[in-house]
Amino acid sequence: MSIRIGLIGAGIMGADHARILSLEIPGVTLQQICDADAARARSVAETSGARDVGTNPLALIADKSIDAVLIASPDHTHADLTKACIAQGKPVLCEKPLSPDSTECLDVIAAEVKSGRRLVQIGFMRRFDPAYVEMKQTLAKGAIGPALMMHNFHRNVSAPASFTGQMSITNSAPHEFDIARFMLDADYESISVFCPEFRDSGKTGAPVFMVLKTRTGQLVNVEINNNAAYGYDVRGELVGEKGSVFLRSPINSELHVNLQTITTYPADWRPRFAEAYRLQNCAWVKSIETGHPAGASAWDGYAASLVAEAGIASLALGGEVKISSAAKPSLY
Repeated sequence: MSIRIGLIGAGIMGADHARILSLEIPGVTLQQICDADAARARSVAETSGARDVGTNPLALIADKSIDAVLIASPDHTHADLTKACIAQGKPVLCEKPLSPDSTECLDVIAAEVKSGRRLVQIGFMRRFDPAYVEMKQTLAKGAIGPALMMHNFHRNVSAPASFTGQMSITNSAPHEFDIARFMLDADYESISVFCPEFRDSGKTGAPVFMVLKTRTGQLVNVEINNNAAYGYDVRGELVGEKGSVFLRSPINSELHVNLQTITTYPADWRPRFAEAYRLQNCAWVKSIETGHPAGASAWDGYAASLVAEAGIASLALGGEVKISSAAKPSLY
């Protein structure tokens, strides 16, 4: 029996999700594409073979011909749309962030707890990326001993004109916040955020450097540089007492010419994490079939937003900020 999915948002991410769902995952029917721009929704529907298009996301969520919903609309819409899915009892895969506001995240969590079952998966796709999966497996096997530190950097070619240093913390860094927390199986105690002194953090794409401490004593550092110029580049190293694990990005070929070895970088995140998105969406569909949750939960979404808020405060104050969390419900 096919799972009928409604997709909200037909932008870059929505179009990618539509392609994955329609071409790469068996047992799925892409029932409707919804976007405020009807022409854009129609274009994605024609490409992916979706059965219908719409412009009203709440109508899509309430539609009885739709079994589950994938949300890829603008960030500020995520919390309300996710709550609407919970109210209808429909599984939902919501792109990160669950909300930029941790209080709104708690509202979603309260609704899900009241429903009595986990319906929400957050799109922290790095949890499914083969390189990160192998890193976590290596740690679990004890090959590098107990984890001490995790180094991360996240670089983009260039930032949009409206992209500030603060947005580096709230929009880019949550992937690092989540994957390090997932890797170390530990929540954060504090965060310190730094900006190079010759750069104004309010300017377009200003780089930031963050140091986080976990409640179990590990250190995590994160560099976000959205104007790195040379390419999209995400790396990480997990350091243990006996050794370390360093991520390798998938590279299909290497050019040897003119006394040089040359490798290339993608222009954005899509080639680097294509397999992670595919595996994430497969896991989500499987979770709908089995009733067993997969991937990051609404609570994980809350944890990432909470850290981002503390990071913004640290950047403004110029010092370490403690991270205080609400009590974790037993559902998670």
